[in-house]
Amino acid sequence: MGSIFNAQQIVNGLQLGSIYALIALGYTMVYGIVRLINFAHGDFFMVGAYAAYGAFFLFNAFLGGSGLPMAAVTLIVAMAAGSVVAALTNRFAYKPLRNKPKLSSLITAIGVSMLIEYLFSALPFIGASFRAFPVLIEQKLYKIGTATISNYVVIDLLVAATLMIGLTFLVRKTALGRAMRAVSQDKDAAKLMGIDVERVIGWTFLIGGAFAGAAGLLAGMTYPRIFPYMGILPGLKAFIAAVLGGIGNIPGAMLGAYIMGLAETFASAFNSLLGEGIAFAILILVLLVRPRGLLGEKSADKI
Repeated sequence: MGSIFNAQQIVNGLQLGSIYALIALGYTMVYGIVRLINFAHGDFFMVGAYAAYGAFFLFNAFLGGSGLPMAAVTLIVAMAAGSVVAALTNRFAYKPLRNKPKLSSLITAIGVSMLIEYLFSALPFIGASFRAFPVLIEQKLYKIGTATISNYVVIDLLVAATLMIGLTFLVRKTALGRAMRAVSQDKDAAKLMGIDVERVIGWTFLIGGAFAGAAGLLAGMTYPRIFPYMGILPGLKAFIAAVLGGIGNIPGAMLGAYIMGLAETFASAFNSLLGEGIAFAILILVLLVRPRGLLGEKSADKI
């Protein structure tokens, strides 16, 4: 038997890491600005997957089944759904607690997560059972060296890279991005400079929710089944990826997510249960050795 550390495992790890990265970015953006660990973020990922699922059947008659137009429409719908749910969560669950102890917001985040999961399970047209995700684009396989690469791998990497590059541009080159960085550094000083802090926070949730929705679509295409609790483990693993990279650090979240994807893929080659648990081993190791993460800065904040 050949080595498991081969090109195929690297490809699979990068594909999985791309999905984790889109979720982790939402975690790290919200924490960087609000200092909130939004444990409901994994459920925005689930909402995006279900929105894409519904959009497929809604627009199937107009767009003729699978193909790039259908994939593009479902991506837009998934991102919009993730944004809307994130914005509503911020407005009605987190905003009233903005000046309360951080523990209150953390407990509320767990409550919101459970509410979304059980609500979707209780809805008669969704239910708690697994559903097969529709084929948006016909799968094609390409043999490159020792690895077999599908067009889904290319799509996942391209969509994730495009969104991450777009986010980097927004944060570094736009007025909204400058406002985000200012609020992240000092909310009170940002207010004195005329920045609408609540507006910036709202946009942060919208963008983070959109990224999670896009990840939900990519996960549905790549691992074609969805269910109301599908966001729990990916959400936790993406949070660990953000901690690994340095919570609140956007490049760190990307780096941590790809490390997580590769680690999980390599560990799963030994044993599937080991692959599921490696994320939590990494979390313990990071907290023991480098609590601020790979790219994080020292901070005196208490959560």
